[in-house]
Amino acid sequence: MVRIALAQIDSSIGEVEANLEHIGELTAEANSQGADLTVFPELATHGYALGKIPHVRGLCADDPRLTELSSGRSHVLVGFLEAGSLRTYNAAAYLAGGAVVHVQRKLYLPNYLSWEERKHTSPGQSLRSFDTLHGRAATLICNDAWQPVLPWLVAQDGAELVLIPANSAANLGPESFDTIEYWRHLLVYIARMQQCWVVFVNRVGTEAGARFWGGSRVLDPTGEVVAEAPLWQPALITIDVDLGAARHRRHEVPLLAEARLALIEREVSRLISGGGDI
Repeated sequence: MVRIALAQIDSSIGEVEANLEHIGELTAEANSQGADLTVFPELATHGYALGKIPHVRGLCADDPRLTELSSGRSHVLVGFLEAGSLRTYNAAAYLAGGAVVHVQRKLYLPNYLSWEERKHTSPGQSLRSFDTLHGRAATLICNDAWQPVLPWLVAQDGAELVLIPANSAANLGPESFDTIEYWRHLLVYIARMQQCWVVFVNRVGTEAGARFWGGSRVLDPTGEVVAEAPLWQPALITIDVDLGAARHRRHEVPLLAEARLALIEREVSRLISGGGDI
């Protein structure tokens, strides 16, 4: 069994040191509750509205202020603004034993309606599942989970645990666009069709006119919600999960076994040659 803590927090825009201190306090609390993994929201260290921060500076994944978060029992997944040599990235680092295990950069950056991520960060260029002491995992940062092929890709790469840190607001789309309801259906679909555990951690609070709704949750490989944080308020909740249930489900109902990867490669190549996005 793996004990996972969902840290549903309200980050202060641009207050990196204060955010890191709060993240450290919650990680310590999760450690005291015997957590093996503590998951924080997207951009937990910086806040979301990067365009509102003058002279915003990113962090390197191996910054001691990040790596020391995992110096205790619990591994930590934390969203942060990553400083590259030329570019910055909306990233999430999986940390364990005071070291970086994996960094995932957000691949699909919203740049429509009220979202302006593409103005402030560059898209990542790779997606990998990765091994941890607790099992094989993958990270999909917020909007990446909305791209149908990405959850399938990480499942094909062996992920039994899909971690989804998010900054999802309830009032930024058209009136008919119920973000909370969309996420509810999407997470069930990912868990059921990829037959994996899904850990969704969303932030709360109000920032630059956006109201973040929380509602963090864990779903098992049948799509059942087995733990859920409240809406609109900070919370730290823990749950014990059996990652072996994903393997059992995949043998019981082998939806993923016949991937036909060569077929998909041929058809994607055809679409690219016809002028598709490369």
